[in-house]
Amino acid sequence: MGIGIAFDGDNMSQDNKQSNRQSAIGNRQCLKVSLFVTCLVDQLWTNVGASAVEVLRRVGCEVEFDDRQTCCGQPAFNTGYRKEARRVAEQFITVFEESDADAIVSPSGSCTAMVHHFPELFADDEAWHRRAKQIAARTYELSSFLVRVLNVEDVGASWQGRLTWHDACHGLRDLNLKSEPRSLICRVRGAEFVELEHADACCGFGGTFSVKYPEISLAILDQKIEAIEKAGVDAVVSGDASCLMQIGGRLSRNGSKVRVMHLAELLASKG
Repeated sequence: MGIGIAFDGDNMSQDNKQSNRQSAIGNRQCLKVSLFVTCLVDQLWTNVGASAVEVLRRVGCEVEFDDRQTCCGQPAFNTGYRKEARRVAEQFITVFEESDADAIVSPSGSCTAMVHHFPELFADDEAWHRRAKQIAARTYELSSFLVRVLNVEDVGASWQGRLTWHDACHGLRDLNLKSEPRSLICRVRGAEFVELEHADACCGFGGTFSVKYPEISLAILDQKIEAIEKAGVDAVVSGDASCLMQIGGRLSRNGSKVRVMHLAELLASKG
């Protein structure tokens, strides 16, 4: 992947690396993280990747990025092309199992969920199944990693305005993420959190669903847009770039002043 993030890991002194792993929330040692940026972030929304790095470093993690990483295989998997998804999963597993990082962290609930489904692709291959389970066990969505693993809810972020949260389907239903992002948002200085009506309802994207069934996708999306406008917020935040692109596109076409923000961008904000 060719994401535009400057990683200086190879050139950092050992003292700087050690300092980088000292947690911003205390003096305890933190973890080494391998960042999985996802295709959409890499190609369309690179600031999400840069923001994730900023947040992880701020809380004391050492962050590495392997530019050999590729797609997690979710589009093929969800469309029924399991053989093709398996080949992509093999590449993913091979790359990330070479890392000595304590965790693999991604700013995407849907892609993280896909990695957790990897073992299903290798039910008939004991060796690959074992490798897939090991990688899945090390892979976390960003808010889950911060709150469940690091026990961090305040990352030192600040942002002025009213915010709401959209529960992306994979994060909520596959990863059981609900309180984690809200806990992080509520500790952003200057931000007022407003719970969204039907926050857990789909935005209508659904990957190839929005392409195959555009009329249904739009009808679902417009219900989400109506709820966002009704909330009277300055921005809607979510953990998946795909949902935000879907929501943001409709808001823009409607001439709305509401902006979309990825959770990583919000948490990286300092003003």
